[in-house]
Amino acid sequence: MVNGLSTIDPVAMSSEPQTKTLIVIAGPTASGKTAIAIELAKKYNTVILSADSRQFYREMSIGTAKPTQEELAAVKHYFINSLSITETFTAGDFEKQALTLLDELFRVHDTVLLVGGSGLFIKAVCEGFDEVPPADAGIRGKLNLEFRENGIANLQEKLKLADPEYYATVDIDNPQRVIRALEVFENTGNPISSYHKSGLNKRPFRVIKFGLYLLREKLYQRINLRVDEMVKQGLVEEARSLLPYRHLNALNTVGYSELFDYFDGKTDLDEAIGLIKQNTRRFGKRQMTWFSKDKDIKWLPADKGNLVEDMLFILD
Repeated sequence: MVNGLSTIDPVAMSSEPQTKTLIVIAGPTASGKTAIAIELAKKYNTVILSADSRQFYREMSIGTAKPTQEELAAVKHYFINSLSITETFTAGDFEKQALTLLDELFRVHDTVLLVGGSGLFIKAVCEGFDEVPPADAGIRGKLNLEFRENGIANLQEKLKLADPEYYATVDIDNPQRVIRALEVFENTGNPISSYHKSGLNKRPFRVIKFGLYLLREKLYQRINLRVDEMVKQGLVEEARSLLPYRHLNALNTVGYSELFDYFDGKTDLDEAIGLIKQNTRRFGKRQMTWFSKDKDIKWLPADKGNLVEDMLFILD
């Protein structure tokens, strides 16, 4: 047991032989998932499905820490740059599209990688869940108006009361997630978390999940350095170019919301950058809270030198 997380147990990973395998590499932001996944994908001569819901959007690159052009060229990636910020895309949509794609990919590859930090999207592919009720335009409009007029704090408190389980794991700084959860609760009387755990669907492939972890101090240091690098790469300019679209749900996320406030004169630039770091650290903590509840994840230290060799040993 490391930091409350289960460590590798090769015996526990043994299962009935299956022809196809989906390898999941999960973990918090800035834990090094991309580099490890690319190295492992090369070993298997296979491809990667991205499960980072923010990297789906073409217009958001620097602020979502997408793989570089060199990394994308090294291994074929799916779902990165697959959407416009004007499009909506749910975990249910991802489940359907990813399963269809995997059916095609497994005709060519025995092994495929699913990589990212969006726990709900990983769960959708690996397990599935009950169909969440469709959006209610009236309720969503009311909640969006409340958000525009009063900010997100009151909505966060409502979610904490309505669905404490989801509140503990969701990115509560993302209005899209908060509003969707409240919309489901007000529409059905049921918390959205109840739909995320009742549907366990058997998949026609084996799933092996790895998680990358770092000591909190080291993870936070990586996050701070990454944000500084994003600023050097032009994050402020990227956010400014997206200012006309700030009302879209995709842009209600860390790295952009703070800069929109800076453009509005609510903060200065140094304060905005500091808030990006703080909110990203909070986001990373919530990711770990989510993943730590998944008992199928086998945890490995992200800063270990021979990490891919360890994975290959376990997988073989």
